[in-house]
Amino acid sequence: MTGEFEGWPESAFDVLLQLEGEPSAEVRRQCRKDREQLVRRPMVELLDAVAAADEEYEDFSVWGYGEVLLRAWQRQSAIVRLAPNVELGVGFDLDGLGVSLAWWYAPSVQIERYRTAVANPGSGEQLAGILRKLQGDGYELSGDLLKRSLRGFPADHPRAELLRHKSLIVGRPLGCDDWIHTAAAVDRVLAVFVQLRPLAHWLVRNVAR
Repeated sequence: MTGEFEGWPESAFDVLLQLEGEPSAEVRRQCRKDREQLVRRPMVELLDAVAAADEEYEDFSVWGYGEVLLRAWQRQSAIVRLAPNVELGVGFDLDGLGVSLAWWYAPSVQIERYRTAVANPGSGEQLAGILRKLQGDGYELSGDLLKRSLRGFPADHPRAELLRHKSLIVGRPLGCDDWIHTAAAVDRVLAVFVQLRPLAHWLVRNVAR
């Protein structure tokens, strides 16, 4: 059972330091219990607190020690599901906390909806404006892209780069200051979720419906 979120303890970073690089199976086994209590459990408590503040964020998962193959022990990942293939992400590692919003692993029907919405002058320019605002606020835009401009659209289309996307991810690090050891981390995450809400709602309305 989890309790009220009070931040990650300093010892959480000590555990992650022990798991840096390529730790042996024995080291991973020895650290497993501490990692669960000091690294993963605070993430569950954080997202419980976020969900209590806004029911839109109630559907979340916090990955366990062995659920992600690629160095799962070095990073604690979690997602909040907003719609099929649209997820908020929260990650904790030695660099601190980071938050993202991703539309990814989408079926072809969603990709077609996305392209139609981007090509539309109204919804397309709305998306471009949302992304410009986020990038101006320090968010990084990434995702899987076609190697060339989308067939059927001119290379100088005003949203040619957005049309190349097969997935869309925006995120930024929140850092590792003293607030990460306190309940104030909840407010930091909620504030970022609010900033990401226009993009999340655009994706849900235009792509994941």
